[in-house]
Amino acid sequence: MALEHLTKATFQEKVFNWEQNKEWKYEGQVPCLIDFYADWCSPCKMVAPILEELQKEYGDKLVIYKVNTENERELAGVFGIQSIPSLLFVPMNEQPQMAMGALPKDTFKKAIADVLKVTI
Repeated sequence: MALEHLTKATFQEKVFNWEQNKEWKYEGQVPCLIDFYADWCSPCKMVAPILEELQKEYGDKLVIYKVNTENERELAGVFGIQSIPSLLFVPMNEQPQMAMGALPKDTFKKAIADVLKVTI
């Protein structure tokens, strides 16, 4: 199952519409994790299969999205993405939290449990 790639329009519909809301307001039904990446980035390539495994393991408790920072420069700018991969953990009712770099799978699972309050 391939992860969904977000454009500005689908991001605003499914995650956060910064043009309508000044305050953070998550639009999703379940917590999400967003991978800001680029095709040329080798740490991003290391993270990609881990994220696909995690999506299978968590099923419908969690959604994992990808944003190509080369194609979606405005989106990357809104979140101040300067290094990739950058991973945005978005809980249901709290502020999102950003993590940088290629994290090992166990670290993802811990952050998903701690920040997103989701367990398998």
